Amino acid sequence: MAQYNYRVMDKSGKAKKGTIEAPSEEKAKEKLKTEGYVVQEIKEQGAAKKGFRGKVKNKDLAVFCKQFVSVLNAGVTIIAALEMMADQVDNKSLKFALKDAQGYVQKGGTLADAFKANPKVFPPIMVNMVAAGEMSGNLEVCFERLTTHFENSNKLQSKIKGAMTYPIVILIVVAVVVTVLLVGVIPEFATMFEEMDAELPKPTQMLVDFSDFLVHKGWLAAIIVVAAVLLFRWFGTTDPGQLIYSKISMKLPIFGNLVIKSAAATFSRTLATLLASGIPLMDAIEQVAKMINNRIIRDGILDAKVQVAKGVPLSKPIRDMEIFPNMLPQMIRIGEETGNIEDMMDKVADYYEMEVNDAADALTAMMEPLIICLMAVVVGGIVIAIYSPMLSMYDAVDSY
Repeated sequence: MAQYNYRVMDKSGKAKKGTIEAPSEEKAKEKLKTEGYVVQEIKEQGAAKKGFRGKVKNKDLAVFCKQFVSVLNAGVTIIAALEMMADQVDNKSLKFALKDAQGYVQKGGTLADAFKANPKVFPPIMVNMVAAGEMSGNLEVCFERLTTHFENSNKLQSKIKGAMTYPIVILIVVAVVVTVLLVGVIPEFATMFEEMDAELPKPTQMLVDFSDFLVHKGWLAAIIVVAAVLLFRWFGTTDPGQLIYSKISMKLPIFGNLVIKSAAATFSRTLATLLASGIPLMDAIEQVAKMINNRIIRDGILDAKVQVAKGVPLSKPIRDMEIFPNMLPQMIRIGEETGNIEDMMDKVADYYEMEVNDAADALTAMMEPLIICLMAVVVGGIVIAIYSPMLSMYDAVDSY
């Protein structure tokens, strides 16, 4: 039951404010109407705060789960444990969500349902595993597994972000250097070329024209860049865009290997965690799909769920996807034959997390010389375009 603040008008036209408890906003409105009030405004308590809540990082969830296990093992009740955790955590979104969960459990609700009410804070894997833990009476074990899951996910994401961030930062630096040259340096040379009344080579003339455009219409260039970025991001939210970006990300010569191995590690670790907690295979596959960002891989896993529902072993549709390395479906098949898929998936997850770590290091090492070469080509090209007409003029003077 939730608390709702309301503002109503009675039959005599007198305004009235108050609080009402109801399962939903609609039920609260119905209750007020049956009492003869005209509802002017109704809002759930804490709704304004919820609107500003963002997602919580895996690192914060890992710390929470680890501390929550320690508190529960010490014999503290769930309600008291939630209150203690809400006072200790630094993340405001998590703090508010834990206070909400405490109030929900105090009214007789389950912890899983309390977490489910804040989907931006508590991911589906956490909700399902807590529900399984409450049903089996092994809530502490489930939180221990969640701790391991979020810690491993945080390490994996941090490694991938680190590998991706380095080249992006360097490219931004290159763009800034080139912009400074075009706006601050090239105009000086352009003025000199005009005074000499010399005919410029085509590359130099194009460079001078582009510099002139940036100096006099830089605002238009900024608008074009911002519009291009926004269009690129918007297209990524559409179905065709997600499919195209997902396909490109897997086909890129340098990044594709990292994307596939990262997906394999996430698939294996999440499936192992869910199955070990007693989640049915069908539900586990659906939750695994939600953890994958790549649209093509996610759709393939959801299609695997449909095949499994028809009685097909999971290893077959995973192999038929022809995306994951052969080791993954082979280990799933061994797990199906031995009846111990979760242990096989744990081993596979350990292997691919190591592979992702090595691939990220290799990517960073490979990008360093490539970016240096890119800077040399871009900056060197600008320098050559500037000085080539000057050298030509000097040669012409020397020939007289």
